[in-house]
Amino acid sequence: MGDTSDALSQSEIDNLLNSLNVGSDDAGSSPEVETTTQNIVVDMPQVALMEASSNDDKKSYKLYNFRRPDKFSKDHLKAIQDIHKEFSRQFALILSTYLRMNIEMEVVSTDQLTYDEFSRSMPNPIMICILELSPLPGQVLLGVSYESVTSIVDRMLGGNGKNFSMVKELTDIEEALAKKILEKLTTTLAEAWKNIFPVKGNVIGIDDGYSRAQIATPGEIVALVTLEMQIGGRFSGLISICFPYPVLENVLGQLSSQHIIQTKGITTSVEDKQKILTKLNNSRLKVNVKLGDVDITVRELLDLKVGDVLRLNRSVEDNLIVNVNEISKFVAKVGTYNNKVAVCIDDIIKEENSKEELE
Repeated sequence: MGDTSDALSQSEIDNLLNSLNVGSDDAGSSPEVETTTQNIVVDMPQVALMEASSNDDKKSYKLYNFRRPDKFSKDHLKAIQDIHKEFSRQFALILSTYLRMNIEMEVVSTDQLTYDEFSRSMPNPIMICILELSPLPGQVLLGVSYESVTSIVDRMLGGNGKNFSMVKELTDIEEALAKKILEKLTTTLAEAWKNIFPVKGNVIGIDDGYSRAQIATPGEIVALVTLEMQIGGRFSGLISICFPYPVLENVLGQLSSQHIIQTKGITTSVEDKQKILTKLNNSRLKVNVKLGDVDITVRELLDLKVGDVLRLNRSVEDNLIVNVNEISKFVAKVGTYNNKVAVCIDDIIKEENSKEELE
């Protein structure tokens, strides 16, 4: 064993502690105590410097979880939320018309988590729908709570839309009715995404749990959109839409709130424009031609009788105004066609031209 002559006695240790706490001059009469005390005091600034350096190091980096990396930025999640807000409004309107009862939907959360966390967080039982949004790669998982499914099916079968508290397996007829609703939901979802990327929704399969629906590996990051559905103001349920990262990876550049605002309301294809024009082709319009005006007094109006002639402020050579739904659209000349009064269109009235200028 080494030499123990340098070891401090108990009284020396007590004196040392008292000198540190009180800071008095009588730190002790022993030279050894003074030397030891001096060494401790000198070392304390070095310890403080090490702690400050350690704090600076902590500020220069941030924690990163390699098992759960953030693949969707806040802007991506905000854009996804905005898309599904529009989807919730449209689907609530469609479902309200289809079921003839008040349906309300709203987005309650948009999160990113692993597929394993998503699967374990979902209630059981639940009806799930596996769908594709072509040409996006991979598959999307859509889950509708048991309460929502049974309430909708009950309404489709003529009931008042109540849900069933006792869990039971859906019959073939009930499952077929539920599939109709899921197809409508898929179509509406594809419509909501068309401003970001034109897609076509397709239902791949329906199941009653997540055990057999493995559309991603357990550690894969997914974007989860959760919506709440209010049915008839009495019953409520949840709808969950799960987008694995590989499905949206190629369109992340378009997932921004600014991009959605810029493209919202713009028809993106000639086919869509043609559909609108086809529907408008059979619309009826009120067209009339104004021949002219005349000012008379009330006395003259009361004295009018059969055979009287009113002289208008236009001659037969003047241009006439053709109105479409009370809006001036064309300039025309009066004439006859097959022994009937007719007008011949001479010019189109531009928006900047006023009616007074034409007269």
